[in-house]
Amino acid sequence: MAGAVLEIGGSQFDQEVLQATLPVLVDFWAPWCGPCKMLGPVLEEVAAANDSRLKVVKVNVDENPDLAQKYEVMGIPAMFLFKGGQVIESFTGALSKQALSDKIDKYI
Repeated sequence: MAGAVLEIGGSQFDQEVLQATLPVLVDFWAPWCGPCKMLGPVLEEVAAANDSRLKVVKVNVDENPDLAQKYEVMGIPAMFLFKGGQVIESFTGALSKQALSDKIDKYI
């Protein structure tokens, strides 16, 4: 769905992220993580502001430990920006909308 944050699991990762035509911002998070909860509304705003240029998805690390391990997620929230199936940028921590936009704008 355009402009919305999509929650995905491991079975959808290839199609939704690696095969996506748009750049994809993947947020690795967990429901018990305070900074992850703070980041949620920021991700919604970024997704809405860039709905034709960027896809935003969330991956729960508790439900998808294999993906977290594959991408060496050591702390959450951890965000990875994918383009053409490859990680082109990554950052951790709860960022403001402006800080996150500044980091991803050069890629989208």
